[in-house]
Amino acid sequence: MSENNSLIVRMASRFGVDSEKFYATLKATAFKQRDGSVPTHEQMLALLVVAEQYNLNPFTREIYAFPDKQNKGIIPVVGVDGWSRIINDHPQYDGVEFVYADKMVRMPGANVECSEWIECVIYRKDRSRPIRIKEFLDEVYRLPIQGNGSNGPYTITGPWQTHTKRQLRHKGLIQCARVALGFSGIYDQDEAERIREMDQATAINPAIANLPSPESVLQGESEQESEVVLIEHKELDPTLNTLVGRAAKANAWSAAHEYVQDRYKGTQLAYAVHFLREKEMDHMPPVEAVYQEMQTPVSDQGQAEAGPVVQQGHSQPTHEVEPPPELEEAEWYQ
Repeated sequence: MSENNSLIVRMASRFGVDSEKFYATLKATAFKQRDGSVPTHEQMLALLVVAEQYNLNPFTREIYAFPDKQNKGIIPVVGVDGWSRIINDHPQYDGVEFVYADKMVRMPGANVECSEWIECVIYRKDRSRPIRIKEFLDEVYRLPIQGNGSNGPYTITGPWQTHTKRQLRHKGLIQCARVALGFSGIYDQDEAERIREMDQATAINPAIANLPSPESVLQGESEQESEVVLIEHKELDPTLNTLVGRAAKANAWSAAHEYVQDRYKGTQLAYAVHFLREKEMDHMPPVEAVYQEMQTPVSDQGQAEAGPVVQQGHSQPTHEVEPPPELEEAEWYQ
């Protein structure tokens, strides 16, 4: 442990304890796994680097180790309190607001209704305009876990079913903080669970992660069917370009992918999926797309998690996007 002693000593000095005892205590308590196992030295080092970088307290669960069984490792997870800490500690942070959709919906398995979307607005002291990020419930909601056990079928509900509004607010705050304040390389627990389920330990794109690759869709198609793709190319381009235009403006790539999944089959689906993936990559980021003109002065709204200010009078989207021709609204969002 001598080669990493400086990091451990710095962390231990924050809490006024001996470095050896600090390290051993973390392994046995804050970073201990549910199955009783402890992180390796390399995993502990990764957790401590993140904790020091963002000034997080592992003993109050601002950061903890989330098991990644598929990769036989752990994922450093920052809790909601940890996100609130790093947001409020940022020197340029100047307040946050939340805007809620008027329309209420109830997702499958949810116990309560929730706003269809939420918009988080973060102000910076060094920017003339705030950063606005909108999160849609249908894109982030997690279904309850269902399975079959020895006693028959069972369903396990989670916070998305019991506290849907709060979960959506957390997602909006975290995503907006990433864009507005530049936080990267850290996850909340919801993201860590999705990463583990997808057997990935890198940043994920939920809009395309679970879609089949064009190669897998095309596999087994005959040469004659492959020629059809070239014919269909010209026929599909106008509709797909319209989808791309709307997805880029409204940040609704998931809806675009779901639309082509429902509408096309076989080689048409392969071409549409490949088309959207290429266009989506072309449109990532840019960060500038989240900035909106503001007519009101920047003001400090206080703690991000403890006391957000909700603007009740601005529950409509900040801009309207014309629907694509020949596409039904219900088809787009369902």
